Amino acid sequence: MVTNSRVNQQGTISQTFTANVIGTVKGPGENGNQYVFITANNRQVKIGEFVYYEVTGFSESNVTLRILGKISARCLIDHLPDRIFADTEISPEAIAALVGFTYENPEIYEVTVDVIGHFDRSLGFMNPRRTPDPGAKVYLADDEMLRQVLNRKHPGEVGAAHIGALLLREADAVPVALDVKELVSTHMAILAGTGSGKSYTAGVLVEELLRPYNRAAVLIFDPHGEYGTLAEIQGHPQFIGDDGYQPTVKVLKPEDIQIRISSLDYYDILTLLPQMSDRQQAILNKAFRLLQSHKKGDYRWGIQDLIASVREADTQVDEEGNEKQGSSAAALEWKLEKIERSEYFHTFKHLAPTDLFRPGQVTVLQMNEISQEEQQVICAAVLRQVNQARMDTHKEKLSSGDENYLPYPVFILIEEAHRFAPAHEPSRCKGVLRTILSEGRKFGLGVGLITQRPGKLDSDVLSQCMSQFIMRIVNPVDQDSLKYGVEAAGRDLLKELPALTKGQIIIAGACVNTPVLCKVRSRLTKHGGETLDAPNLWQTYFLDHHRKEREVRQAMPAIRGRGQTVNGVGID
Repeated sequence: MVTNSRVNQQGTISQTFTANVIGTVKGPGENGNQYVFITANNRQVKIGEFVYYEVTGFSESNVTLRILGKISARCLIDHLPDRIFADTEISPEAIAALVGFTYENPEIYEVTVDVIGHFDRSLGFMNPRRTPDPGAKVYLADDEMLRQVLNRKHPGEVGAAHIGALLLREADAVPVALDVKELVSTHMAILAGTGSGKSYTAGVLVEELLRPYNRAAVLIFDPHGEYGTLAEIQGHPQFIGDDGYQPTVKVLKPEDIQIRISSLDYYDILTLLPQMSDRQQAILNKAFRLLQSHKKGDYRWGIQDLIASVREADTQVDEEGNEKQGSSAAALEWKLEKIERSEYFHTFKHLAPTDLFRPGQVTVLQMNEISQEEQQVICAAVLRQVNQARMDTHKEKLSSGDENYLPYPVFILIEEAHRFAPAHEPSRCKGVLRTILSEGRKFGLGVGLITQRPGKLDSDVLSQCMSQFIMRIVNPVDQDSLKYGVEAAGRDLLKELPALTKGQIIIAGACVNTPVLCKVRSRLTKHGGETLDAPNLWQTYFLDHHRKEREVRQAMPAIRGRGQTVNGVGID
């Protein structure tokens, strides 16, 4: 331990602190951004831990800078002979004393550090490209230093999202707060294996977005019906602002989801129909273009209007001028009526952007009873309409009172994103998602993708998510996909993926100053995605069923021969 004076970025002494020296620099590492130090402190040299060395005279102001780094590797270079450990009858303490070791730390470690840089309030981390000299002291970064430099925002500030705390320190010693501006404008992805806590983490994030210091406009595509418990936000004291602010939660069940037919394009309709022959597809395409020409600027058309266009497109005129109906029209009419019978697609009813979004409101579209093809089309139609609404509002093509008028940024979370943007399969959502992810930043449309199979998620879609939340992933294919799509996390932290436990997460990208290992905080609302407890449910069913059978047997002597029933069991 060394007592020293803390020097701030302007070169003035702000306070006295105790520096925790944990090792001595040996020399440079394998590349120009690494150095190696030697230590006997096994307890504090963990992979992902933060350390620093000091540099003086780096600038004209002669400021002493602390150059932060992250431990990326360690190896044992000196220890007691292996034979001592192989023989369980030998006391290592006694042997260590004989050869001059202090048994508390008889091992010597070589530790590799990746340099992050010194922190500047206005510019972030600046890498001096100046490795420490051999013999320089290496210090463990204290909690206060990390609280100041890891987060772009601090918990409770406008635009902050308190997601949890630094994993390698004492509980809640170093809170991790995300920069919501960067999170929603540059898009994000939550990537985790089954049971790692991805939906739980998404719930924590939504809670933060709805807190009084954010008041976001959020839409969630919920294929499994897991986010209905967010309704507990309404009236919860943690979400009530000093000015009377209270968030709103709209949970739309499958029967509440209404998509206007005229908002669908040709490929949407093709997705909803059974297998189509090439001729039927050609006739439908022609009919769709005819309908758009006839109804130009009019959005009030339905399936019957499309059927009429199909008949027109499949009508041929012979040499004598007689019209003849083709064979495809009847088959297409039968298939199109299938859409008309759907609960989710209507001629007039629909979900307008102003219904789905409002600052301080989260809207949950529960699609757990909807087929995958219909989910695809619903998601694509909503995304297209919202994207167009934000562009038209931004370009001042719309005015207040229009149902598409969205004069504020919006954020959309898509659960099971690999279903909507699969890697090697056609998808109605993939094209519109690529457009939004590449252009949405300009118009204030942010997207968050949640998936348990990053290897099955389209690589172009994943690569455009500039903030990543990565949890335990065991599947080798999914791990490999992260190496190329999520470079911001760093290869050293990605090696930790199989060892992470539930609720532990790697956060990297634009929303934090440097990648961190984090423990997700507890939710303020109930989690809706808990795994069913099968053994308890089996026990409950068996005991209940056994009790009913016993009641029937006890009642049988009194009513035998009367032809009555007990608990639905006939008695003869």
